[in-house]
Amino acid sequence: MTEDKGKWKQESTGEGAFDRLQDNIHLVTFCVTEMNDRQEKGSHYPYIYGVAANVKTGEIFHATFPDKGPEKDLRSASILTGAQMVNIYDSRKEQLCIGPYFWMPFPHVDFWLEQDDQYILQNLSTSPQAEPPHFISHIRATLLCLKEHPFPDKTLFPSRKPWVYVKNEDGLWERVASEQI
Repeated sequence: MTEDKGKWKQESTGEGAFDRLQDNIHLVTFCVTEMNDRQEKGSHYPYIYGVAANVKTGEIFHATFPDKGPEKDLRSASILTGAQMVNIYDSRKEQLCIGPYFWMPFPHVDFWLEQDDQYILQNLSTSPQAEPPHFISHIRATLLCLKEHPFPDKTLFPSRKPWVYVKNEDGLWERVASEQI
């Protein structure tokens, strides 16, 4: 993207998400709208699934994020039980703080785990045709987490302290003890 009189204008790259749009975009807050919608055979799909920004240059570009961070299923279990999404990354300390999480046993978790993939896709997705390939395996892992930890405050977070992760020398997330924080 290039700056054009204070606005961002998408350059055509052949794989850019908004290549076909002729609108200038000045990104202050990203909000998903019908502009990120395309139709194929009557089904809706997003043009893009993820964006990133280079904070030094202001460049905004299509991105995928293969590393979802540690404890993805645990974090998703919290959301599936109705918790609010929260920012888990502390940029000042360069660490992730996960939990503590508290939820009641998930109703009918065994029922959901017994269902076939198509049933899960149709009933636990807001857009079944547009889900990525890993969606169902992720939902199953999340449900299994809920089954194995119906009371996470007792089994996972008895100290009521978050799990803290920092990146090690290899760039991988590593859990650190509370006293190391």
